[in-house]
Amino acid sequence: MQTIDTKKLLLNKQHGRLEARSYHVLSAKEISANFPEWPNLKTLGMAMSYRQVKGKEPSLEYRYYIISAKLDEKSFGEAVRSHWAVENNLHWVLDASLKEDNCQIYKDNGAENWAILRQTSLNMLRAEPTKVSIPTKQKRAWMKTSFLEKVLRAGLAQMSKK
Repeated sequence: MQTIDTKKLLLNKQHGRLEARSYHVLSAKEISANFPEWPNLKTLGMAMSYRQVKGKEPSLEYRYYIISAKLDEKSFGEAVRSHWAVENNLHWVLDASLKEDNCQIYKDNGAENWAILRQTSLNMLRAEPTKVSIPTKQKRAWMKTSFLEKVLRAGLAQMSKK
C-alpha cells in the first residue's frame, strides 16, 4: 500500500464536491537517451486527482505528462492547473454556449473555419460590456438588432486595438 505525503496534497472543497490533487515529477535525464524522438525531454510529470461529488461515486484519475522544461513539483502543478483554466475558460464556454462539440462539419477546412468564427463571436460577445451571461447576450443579439449592433461595435473596437 502506498502512503501519500499530505504536505504535497492540495485540497479543495467547493460547490458540493471535494477535490484532492497531488503532483509528482521525475527528471528525464537518465531516460532521455532512450527517446530520440523527444530530444528536449527534461521532465516526466504525473498529476493525481481524487474527486468526490455529493451523491456520486468518487473518482481517482492519473494524468501523465512529458515536459520540455525542467520543472519542480510546484511549477508543474501550476502549469497543469493553468492549462485546465484555459480549457475551462475557453473551450467549455465554446461548447456550452456555442455548441462546438455538436458540430459535425469536418470536410476540408470547414471545422477550422467554424472554430475561428465561434472564437471571434465569443470575443465580440465578451467585449460588449453588459453584465449578463454569454447565452443571454446571444439571445439578445438574436432578438434585437440594436443589441447585435452594440456587440459588433464593441467587438470590432477591441479588434482594432490589437
